[in-house]
Amino acid sequence: MAGKKSFFGKMSQRISEALTGRAHVDEEFLDELEEILITSDIGMETTEKIVDTLRAEIKSNNLSKPEVIKTRLGKIIADLTDKEERQKLCRETPLVILMIGINGGGKTTSIGKLAYRLKNEGKTVMLAAADTFRAAAAEQLAIWADRVGVNMIRHGEGADPSAVIYDAIQSAKAKNMDVLICDTAGRLQNKKNLMNELNKMNKVISREFPEASRENLMVLDATTGKNAVSQVKEFGEAADITGIILTKLDGTAKGGIVITIADEFDMPVKFIGVGEGIEDLKEFDPKEFAEGIFDE
Repeated sequence: MAGKKSFFGKMSQRISEALTGRAHVDEEFLDELEEILITSDIGMETTEKIVDTLRAEIKSNNLSKPEVIKTRLGKIIADLTDKEERQKLCRETPLVILMIGINGGGKTTSIGKLAYRLKNEGKTVMLAAADTFRAAAAEQLAIWADRVGVNMIRHGEGADPSAVIYDAIQSAKAKNMDVLICDTAGRLQNKKNLMNELNKMNKVISREFPEASRENLMVLDATTGKNAVSQVKEFGEAADITGIILTKLDGTAKGGIVITIADEFDMPVKFIGVGEGIEDLKEFDPKEFAEGIFDE
């Protein structure tokens, strides 16, 4: 998986160093492992679950070799992040995708990359510029629409976002579009307004396009670390989040937040952003992700 060395290299190196020279794996190593996981943006509860599971496996199987410990640790992490069929984006069409998340998290870029990906799969795609609160949001989305070669529905700045969604649905139905991807505001005057808007948009989609399949994807910036957890909680109150797109895993992000979100919220990470290029949105693969931790 592209980018894996950058976001897990340090964690992998520290675990390897902790195992080096040990004749057997003891509680001292497990304490050190716990510290490594927590400082890699893995939450306390999830860290304890990983360490307790590993401790039980070491005891029941009499494990001692560092390579075996690494393999078992990788499998535990893969199992925590693997949500099986929920991992995949819905294949049923027509499909409406509501993209949610705070400003600056990579939402607009992710919409463009996802539209490109879906178009390459042979699907017809339309965008709805329903972030009417932020200046230049529609302009930025229009650049991606032009780049990908898809239609976009927009109103003026300050327009009712639900009205944009309504018009986009009518246009998508008239043109028999496979997928409608809707941008939403990442910030309004206050949290209550933001959540009310998301609720209203969800109701418009359900009322005007009941036959459509649905995805509510939360876009999170991996570099925000544990702040991403509070974002999932907050937006989860207003929308039934069906999956996560984790962006900016190409830089110095520690990446452990993937494991925390998947475990604490039982939430599938569907895609990861591993670069700035239009093709740098990859399907999340739990096994490959876990193996990447120890690919030094």
